[in-house]
Amino acid sequence: MRRAMLLLSVTLAVPSLAMSRYADAADPTATSAIKSHLPLRAPAEFAAIADPRDRAIALFEEAGKVIQSPRCINCHPASDTPTQTDAMRTHRPQVQRGVAGMGAPGMPCQTCHHDTNFDPAHVPGHAGWHLAPRSMAWAGRSLGEICVQIKDPARNGGRDLTTLVRHMSEDELVGWAWSPGADRTPAPGTQQQFGELLKAWVQFGATCPPVSSEKGVPRG
Repeated sequence: MRRAMLLLSVTLAVPSLAMSRYADAADPTATSAIKSHLPLRAPAEFAAIADPRDRAIALFEEAGKVIQSPRCINCHPASDTPTQTDAMRTHRPQVQRGVAGMGAPGMPCQTCHHDTNFDPAHVPGHAGWHLAPRSMAWAGRSLGEICVQIKDPARNGGRDLTTLVRHMSEDELVGWAWSPGADRTPAPGTQQQFGELLKAWVQFGATCPPVSSEKGVPRG
């Protein structure tokens, strides 16, 4: 009986320990003063751009405010370890991608990340929490590079542009970026506005920004 009680105590302590580490990792500079939705411009605001190619680039650059926000980059790392907080620091504990981005054996993502956010310990949550595949690593890449990447069916999970836009504008895990909980800064605008920008981007030709004209978000 004593042995069984000890095993139960250890089992219950593991998630608590992990969550306390997440709390320690919370960004101390992230205050409520900067925790508000930043705006996104509507597609109609780009109507003055007559050239379809230039308009498509401008639309994607606006959508890029979401794509290159910490809420997205943290789960699209260049390595097998995600980042976290608005400062995009290395994840604590230092977990690994594992099979299908669901975490390594013995420490799957669901050990700490449950169906909903647990704000007291700064632990984000959503059903099916996982890392984006290696082929979708965005950290350290320019917006132009990311654009080429997400258009490539060989890297984006076999999606054409219509399916890609539907995924980014309707997927519930993607939508978590606008309701991240705790003291995290939400992604700019709303998921609906993000989707409208991407739909307009496709409508005007889905041209990507120049790959060589910008710097990428640090890899962390």
